[in-house]
Amino acid sequence: MKKRILDYRKRIDALLAQGADCDWNKLLEEHLTQIAFFQHERLIHLIVTVTFAVLTMLSACFLLLTQEIALCFLTLLFLVLLIPYITHYYTLENEVQRMYAQYDVILKKISAAHKASNVSAQS
Repeated sequence: MKKRILDYRKRIDALLAQGADCDWNKLLEEHLTQIAFFQHERLIHLIVTVTFAVLTMLSACFLLLTQEIALCFLTLLFLVLLIPYITHYYTLENEVQRMYAQYDVILKKISAAHKASNVSAQS
């Protein structure tokens, strides 16, 4: 998923940087669809990350209370799993925020294209 979101954002960045003549309305529609997919992915990973954080904290508390060696391994396992989940969620969150900024740029390009077509239609 990380590769997919990074590749997609870079592709859109390249299109925006080129200022290529493309169908901005179609690109906007595709972009909104991709944002929705990544928002869903972000929500799922938020739920999983929070769940693992709560489980890690609970097992650490029980470890301190009972001092069972088995809970030490369980706490360590949860912690080892929590770190990649936090890293992945961080990536998803930041990339979706960047996609929002791309959305704003696409809207400006559509607005500029409409203004240009209105000026040429009036001439």
